[in-house]
Amino acid sequence: MESILSTAFYYVLIPLIILGIAINIHEFGHFIVAKLFGMRVEAYSFFGLGPRIWGFKRGHTDYRISAIPLGAYVKLYGDEATAPLEGGNSEKDVETFLDERNIGKAEPGKGAASHVVPNSELYELRPRWQKFLVMLGGPFMNLVLAFSIPFATAIIQGIPAVPAPVIASVRADGAAAKAGLQVGDRIINFNGVENPTWRNISVEAGINPNRTLPLTVERNGQKVPLEITPRKEEVFAGQSAGMLDAEPDLGVLPVLVGDVSPNTPAAEIGLQSGDRIVSVNGEKVKSIQQSKSLVEAGKGAPIALVIERNGNYLSLSTSVRKLDDGTERLGFGFKRPDLPLESASVAVAASFAVDSNWENLKATGTVLGQVFAGKRSVKDSGIGGPVGIFQQSAEATRLMGFEGFFLILTAISLSLGVFNLLPIPMLDGGQIVVLGIDKVMSWFGRTLSMVAKERIQLTGLAVILLLMVFVFFLDFSRIASKFGSSADKPAVEQPK
Repeated sequence: MESILSTAFYYVLIPLIILGIAINIHEFGHFIVAKLFGMRVEAYSFFGLGPRIWGFKRGHTDYRISAIPLGAYVKLYGDEATAPLEGGNSEKDVETFLDERNIGKAEPGKGAASHVVPNSELYELRPRWQKFLVMLGGPFMNLVLAFSIPFATAIIQGIPAVPAPVIASVRADGAAAKAGLQVGDRIINFNGVENPTWRNISVEAGINPNRTLPLTVERNGQKVPLEITPRKEEVFAGQSAGMLDAEPDLGVLPVLVGDVSPNTPAAEIGLQSGDRIVSVNGEKVKSIQQSKSLVEAGKGAPIALVIERNGNYLSLSTSVRKLDDGTERLGFGFKRPDLPLESASVAVAASFAVDSNWENLKATGTVLGQVFAGKRSVKDSGIGGPVGIFQQSAEATRLMGFEGFFLILTAISLSLGVFNLLPIPMLDGGQIVVLGIDKVMSWFGRTLSMVAKERIQLTGLAVILLLMVFVFFLDFSRIASKFGSSADKPAVEQPK
C-alpha cells in the first residue's frame, strides 16, 4: 500500500503540480495584463479546454475546470476567436458579440441595455498594441519564472563552484581513454568552445553522444589536438546523453550511493540509497570515477565494500553477476556530488540565472538542429509529450528532492514560454502574427473578420492535436524500446 501511494505521489501528483504551476503562471500573465488594461475577463480555466465542468464566479470572471485535459486558457470578453477553446457555438457567438457591440454603442438613454459590457472593457475594441501585450504576457511570465528559480536559489544557497577543466581521473576503456586523454590534461578547447568550463564541456558532450568531437588539451606546456566520441548512455527518465568517462578534480567529496536496482547483488547485500562508500577492496575512495574503476577491476572476484550509514561503518561483500537484462553489474548508481557553494551577489545571481537558461536554450536548439539536419533521429532527440514530462518530473523529484522539482519546473516553464512564441495558430505567437496581418490589412481599409480569426484558431487547434498525437507516439515508443533493449551497462551506473 505504501509503495502504491509513493508511486502515485511521484508519478501523478508531483507532475500535475509542476505542470499546473507552469501552465497557470502562463495564463496568469494574460490575465493580469488584461486586467491592468481594464479588459473584462469572461473565463479563466485553471485546467483543461472545452466545456465547463466545475467552477465558481467572482466578479465578472468565471473561474473553472474544463473537460479536455490539454492545458488552460483565459477568455477575454469580445475575443470570440477563442470560442473553440471552450466549445462554444461560433456562429452564434459572433452574432451575439456583434449585436451586443452595436447595442453597446447606443447613446445613453436610447435603448442601451443595462447588462451590456461597456466598449472600454471589450478586448476586440482595444488598440492592437494592447492586444499584443496581452498575448505577450503569458510567455513573459514563463520566462520570469524560469529566471526567478535559479536566481532565488543562487541568492539563498549560493552558486555551485565550477571545477577547472583539468582531468583528475579517466575510466579504463572509456571514451576519454580511447581519445588519449590523460590525468593532468587541461582542456583549452572543446568542440570549438575556447577556454570552456567543465559545465560547457559536459553539456557539449551530453548533446553529442556517439559523435566525434575535436578538443585541444594543454599537456606539459604543449597544445595537443585530440578527438573524442562521447559514449551514449541512458541517464535520466529514458533520456540519453554523451559521457566522457572522465572527471575533473573536484577535491575530496563524499561518494554516495544513488539508485539501487531490485534483485541485484547490491540490493541483496542491503546497500541503500544515501550510503557513503568509504573503500572498495581495501582502497579508500576519493571520487566516483575511482569507485567505478575499482568495481570494474574487481569483476570475477568478491568485491569488499566499506560503507558509512548514519554514523556507523558496515563491511559488505558481493560479486558482479549477469542480471536478467543481460548486463553484468552490481546494480547501483551514484548520486551526483554536491559541489561547494559560493555566495552570490544580486548581480552575480542574475548573471547565473540568465546564463543557465541561455545554456539550456542553446542545448535544446542544437539538438533540434541535429534533428532537422538528419544527424539525430526524432526518437533519440529527447522530444517528448505528457508521458515523458510526467516521467521526468517524477524521476527528478524522487532522485533529487526539491532541487529536482525546481530544476524540472524551470525547464518546463522556459520551454513553455519559448514554445508559445512560435507562429502557430492558437499559440500566442500565432495570435501575434494574426495581429500583424490585421494591421497590414488595415492599411488597405480591410480587416480580418471574426469568422476568419476563429477558423485560424481551429486550424491551430488541429495542428496542436496532431503534435500531441506525435509526441504521445514518441513517448510510448521510447518506453517500448527501453523494455525491449538489453544494451550493455557498466558494473555500476553513472551518477544520475
